[in-house]
Amino acid sequence: MPTDSPAAVVPRSLKLAAAVVAAEGLVLVVLGIAEAFTIHGSRLILGLTTTVFFILYGVGLGVVARGLFRASTWSRGPAVFSQLIQLAIAYSFWGSGTRGVAFALAVASIGVMIGAFRKESTAALVDNPEKDHPVL
Repeated sequence: MPTDSPAAVVPRSLKLAAAVVAAEGLVLVVLGIAEAFTIHGSRLILGLTTTVFFILYGVGLGVVARGLFRASTWSRGPAVFSQLIQLAIAYSFWGSGTRGVAFALAVASIGVMIGAFRKESTAALVDNPEKDHPVL
């Protein structure tokens, strides 16, 4: 069963990774809301699905960020998976006018993965059956 660590023993690197993941989630929710305002009748389905996807993905990243901040054992897998997807997206932006976007996405992604895989983060995320805290 997933467990949580008290906030005092959660390492700073894991808290920073959680903050970056939370910021990514917030950006996705804002982009989803912005997309909702640009929906036209000619692209209604595309606009709706994009809006719903961005908002749900952003909220999901918020839940993962909360899990990282609380050192929940389940949270590292989804966090790393989302960052690997983000690295692929960064690579797709590596063009003439979007290199800045690619660089920002890649730096954030690599930073989260470094924070999640540091030794102290790994120790905090180890499943310890003696801890008995709720996930959410």
